Amino acid sequence: MGTENSLDHRYRLEEKTNPFLPSISIDCTIFGFHNGILKILLNKFKANSTWMLPGGFVLLDENVNCAAHRLLSERTGLSEIYLKQFYLFGDTLRVNPEENKNILENVGISTPHWLLDRFVSIGYYALVDYSKLKIYSNENEKVEWFQIDEIPQLYGDHNKIIEKAIKSIRSQITTVPIGYELLPEKFTMSDLRIIYETILDRKLDRRNFQRKMLATGYVVKLDEVSKKWGCKSATLFTFDKDKYNYAMKSGMAHNEW
Repeated sequence: MGTENSLDHRYRLEEKTNPFLPSISIDCTIFGFHNGILKILLNKFKANSTWMLPGGFVLLDENVNCAAHRLLSERTGLSEIYLKQFYLFGDTLRVNPEENKNILENVGISTPHWLLDRFVSIGYYALVDYSKLKIYSNENEKVEWFQIDEIPQLYGDHNKIIEKAIKSIRSQITTVPIGYELLPEKFTMSDLRIIYETILDRKLDRRNFQRKMLATGYVVKLDEVSKKWGCKSATLFTFDKDKYNYAMKSGMAHNEW
């Protein structure tokens, strides 16, 4: 795990006057797929016990989408990320002011402080290729991947943000390129099916799933095998990128599950 100075915005947080767009924050649900498991990236301050979603704030001269891409790039080292805004979280009690105060004091920032103001958060989700990213953090935090069904109780409403992100992908699963973005260039059909099963929260028939995927024309069977699942070899597949991009743009990338 590396350290990136651009993530350390402590000098901004210590300013008594808010240097960011007031009352607006960004929270990102970052999905990655590794060793047959769909995971979500979380971080927390070392001086605090509560995990949370990676996020940040919008600079005064910055577009909101540009801010989200900047935050994700700083965190993952990737410049091209599938990132989608999916909801605005604005409940009056979405965070605990006392918890915020404790976090600030634990990291040595005096209160009162502009971070104790009420914030509404713009929710984004990102789909990243686990094999390509390099997670960056600073010396004051920990960053870890968590299995989707083992997410602990998080800061504020961040569990609800994750639930909403998953439901958003599920409702648009016929158009969201989850396999294309999450998987490496070569993958097993089991990998692809597990991703769909995790998002849909139900089992899918193995043979029917493969038949439907191959029928799209953009999932291509290779003359290669993988033995990562043990002694039994598994056939490898890949995406025909041109056909996939055409299907996505034309609205033809559709499967009923």
